[in-house]
Amino acid sequence: MTLIKKVELHEFKFPIKNLGNLTGADTVGAVGYSKGEITEIKKFGIKIISEDGIVGEYVTHWCSTASTFAQSCMLAPKLLGRHAEEREGIYDDFKRELRQFDHMGHGPIDIALWDWLGKKLNCSVKSLLGGFKNKLPAYASTYHGDRNGGLDSKEAYAEFAEKCHDIGYRAFKVHGWNDGNVKEEIDNILYLAKKVGHKMTLMLDPACELKTFADALSVGKACDEANYFWLEDPYRDSGVSAFGHKKLRNFIKTPILQTEHVRGLEPKADFVLSGGTDFLRMDPEYDMGITGGMKIAHLAEALGIDVEIHACGPAHRIMMSAIRNTNYYEVALVGPDCDNAIPPVYKCGYNDMIDCVDSEGYVTVPNGLGLGVIYDWKYIKENLTNKVTYE
Repeated sequence: MTLIKKVELHEFKFPIKNLGNLTGADTVGAVGYSKGEITEIKKFGIKIISEDGIVGEYVTHWCSTASTFAQSCMLAPKLLGRHAEEREGIYDDFKRELRQFDHMGHGPIDIALWDWLGKKLNCSVKSLLGGFKNKLPAYASTYHGDRNGGLDSKEAYAEFAEKCHDIGYRAFKVHGWNDGNVKEEIDNILYLAKKVGHKMTLMLDPACELKTFADALSVGKACDEANYFWLEDPYRDSGVSAFGHKKLRNFIKTPILQTEHVRGLEPKADFVLSGGTDFLRMDPEYDMGITGGMKIAHLAEALGIDVEIHACGPAHRIMMSAIRNTNYYEVALVGPDCDNAIPPVYKCGYNDMIDCVDSEGYVTVPNGLGLGVIYDWKYIKENLTNKVTYE
């Protein structure tokens, strides 16, 4: 067994062109196309260093808020003196430690521990999980609609969907406008289906912007008419009302995808057993790491339903490679003339930009040591905004 002797958290920033804040909220989901504007995005990386010098690493993609960084800082000193191999025990203790919070700071630490184990055993995390897929079908997941000349109309969404199809994507997910205008959303749903529905699988994620259950019902019926693959987080319950979504399921045919905003194994089990969703949503960053995420995948498997992994990243691809009951990898977020807001920290060629798919719409699964990626810590150091060390 190997003791953990040091933990480092590196917060850094980087600019993205043609991206602006659409709502004023300090989250990646609040940004969208804004020509000429430059937005600074913050992420953070973790290094877990054991007594034998092996370093487990992970750089966040989607959970990098100030509150997440603070939670990771809460947990990090509690790793000191623990055995790095004991992920299940650490998972159990950290789940309790963050019981008063949303658990978001837990996932990056667990992922770094899996990276450490792969390096310790001189193998890939993919092999440790029993991964059997080398390529994954992906969908293009859009930024929210804007009023700035990007995704500002149904015609613009259809034009962008065609561009994604030309790149190779065979599936396309819409994040609509933050206004939650029912007529606008329905017009977009039906127009997209008319233009590209014959050659692309379509999904809709209003991201909890529709104001009422009645709005969600109207949009859901439009998804029925247009044969959408799923409807995700439609209205302002914030995606957590099992009862509300069970009622919605009773009125529409389109499958519901919920639990992005329900954290961890037990609450997701309650949600699905209450009849609140058709697919389970899971994210290793959000749901307490690879350890927590695989528990959720196996829960879905036991119940005979599919689990869809939220967002993108090397841990996400590796987990999906080891899960039978899953359908698509989410390349999020993409839009015309602006990059995905993921950190440019890969020295190995890893990529989650819009062009990461092959001509048939697949991404490859990292297969090197640990998570199979090499991070550019020099870039992170040059753009550092905060560093916290525990030893």
